[in-house]
Amino acid sequence: MTPPTPPPQPPRPFRTIARLALIAFTVGTIGLAFAWTAGWLSPARLSGADVADVLEQHNGEHPGFRRAHEKGTCVIGHFDSNGRGQALSKAAVFAPGRTPVFGRFALAVGSPYAPDGVPAPRSLALDLTAADGSTWRMAMNSVPLFPVGNVRDFVALQRATTPDPVTGKPARQKVAAFLAAHPETRAFNAFMASRPIPSSFANGSYHSINAFRFIAADGVARVVRWSMLPKAAFTALDRSRFDALNERDRDFLFNDLAARLRQGPQRWHLVVTLAAAGDRSDNATIQWPETRERVDVGVLVIEQALPESAGPCRDITFDPLVLPSGIAASDDPLLAARSAVYAASLRRRSGEGAPR
Repeated sequence: MTPPTPPPQPPRPFRTIARLALIAFTVGTIGLAFAWTAGWLSPARLSGADVADVLEQHNGEHPGFRRAHEKGTCVIGHFDSNGRGQALSKAAVFAPGRTPVFGRFALAVGSPYAPDGVPAPRSLALDLTAADGSTWRMAMNSVPLFPVGNVRDFVALQRATTPDPVTGKPARQKVAAFLAAHPETRAFNAFMASRPIPSSFANGSYHSINAFRFIAADGVARVVRWSMLPKAAFTALDRSRFDALNERDRDFLFNDLAARLRQGPQRWHLVVTLAAAGDRSDNATIQWPETRERVDVGVLVIEQALPESAGPCRDITFDPLVLPSGIAASDDPLLAARSAVYAASLRRRSGEGAPR
């Protein structure tokens, strides 16, 4: 499914994007998925609209589109619970059986017209509404950690990586100064540079990044994160061939997803990871050890992709605090702020008309 032809203004040449990928692109664009607002910054309090302004300054203005992860497509399917999640959470979605799902795949780029051949993270957002009417919304990312751990650092990161209007690139001195002061961001960059990039939306994994709490019927609460792990066989993109991929098809990830769905549904296992004593629940830059207990609670089945302009995902936010009874927020301060920024973005694009 190929998006409409972009407006006359051409995108920045790919080689420029590639050179900045591990700085302005990855640490900047992935940050857009987790923009924050709250009273942490003093003396002034930032609103969701304030942070939306920062995103527009970083990405440019694209009326009708989301302020982050602008390039996306709606999807429809269902979740088949195997019942194992009931030991962890009383949420109705974990009862054995089927729950309808809709959602959105997206590319973490700053423009809806950007090419797919870039080393950017991908995202998967979902809405699961159970038979009792309870709704669980997820906003997951293909990278299991975040480049910064607090609001002040996020704001500083956006300022450091905002492209200069003359050169079209972030100022090297600002980026270098930020990285020198933030070892967690340097570690994130190293992780991004070393990990293979999935060749498809369908063979990639997606992660909650933030921690949450699952509450069982007996009241016992456990701190968790979760991941969607694909059943499709993994193959990696060749980073050295991004130029050739973009020349052949600028929208190859989205067209590949449509082609795979024409052949049949695509599936992911929903795997819940349980925290152990000492695991941080309030810092998304820190991964938990691979040895932590994991529980496979069911299978996500995606059956259809639709253009976002006409699909069910267009006019909602995938607010991570839309949670059913049995799932609650953790002490991660980013969660409430994400909710506020997503709401501000929805208000803006709702008044701008449908994206082209």
